[in-house]
Amino acid sequence: MSAQSAAVGRGITLAYERSGAGGTPLVLIAGLGQQLHEWPEPLCALLVGRGYEVIRFDNRDVGGSTHAGFPPPRPIQLLRGRWHSEQYELDDLAADTVGLLDALELDSAHLVGMSMGAMIAQTVAARYPARVRSLTSIMSTTGAARIGRPAWSTWRLMMSRPARTRDDHIDAAVRMYRHIGSHGYPFEETAVRARAALAWDRDPHPAPGVGRQLAGIMKSGDRTRQLRAVTAPTLVLHGDRDRMVAPTGGAATAAAIPNARLHTLPGMGHDLPTGVHSSLADLLHDHLSAPVRSTDAP
Repeated sequence: MSAQSAAVGRGITLAYERSGAGGTPLVLIAGLGQQLHEWPEPLCALLVGRGYEVIRFDNRDVGGSTHAGFPPPRPIQLLRGRWHSEQYELDDLAADTVGLLDALELDSAHLVGMSMGAMIAQTVAARYPARVRSLTSIMSTTGAARIGRPAWSTWRLMMSRPARTRDDHIDAAVRMYRHIGSHGYPFEETAVRARAALAWDRDPHPAPGVGRQLAGIMKSGDRTRQLRAVTAPTLVLHGDRDRMVAPTGGAATAAAIPNARLHTLPGMGHDLPTGVHSSLADLLHDHLSAPVRSTDAP
């Protein structure tokens, strides 16, 4: 596969990749600061093998997609909720996603998001219900206060000085994923280093974009009421070792979305280790191929 780009409206262009042409459309939405390749190739191959056309993309402000020109907020501005006049929200990232569906001429698709990507997917499902065949929210939350918050040790890592070189960026990724990763599975340092190297090569000095994305999450606030409008069949997946988004976030998400199912993955943290790929592909396929329940929207 090679990355392509699509204009999705409002001056935003998104870089994307698709595989499994002719399959049922399945859009994978990456998390905070993540690029499309954070969805592991082996997992994507398993999904293609189950009959899906897998579409991955870079959200705005990362990778090969449009980057905003305004400065990211400083930590004190984040704490005080003081935003630049051009600061976007999750609603805007959801509109980007719908714009990508338009550009690819897809009336609707299954949406699977992880972390911030799941927040985007949730927002699409709430605001554009006709475009969403099903929703899967992985390791995410509702934005409610004191719910699904990072551990203090995770906040300290997040607030570290941004990497200035490629090697520093790779080392920082290893430190972060050694901390927030799936402690119930072996740490895959080689894979973490490879993904971090590719991320830097595609988008050197990514810290400003990550800061703007984080501000977008925080500016969006508590979305619990919005999530009550979701009608798509919804599966919520969360690991029990997550130090980035505490498991309370998954429980709150499932409680907020009508008829959502919550499934806990033992040993999983805030990543997708090789050991969960097979079970995750099975869980997704079972959910995506299930008949629509009578309480769901047609």
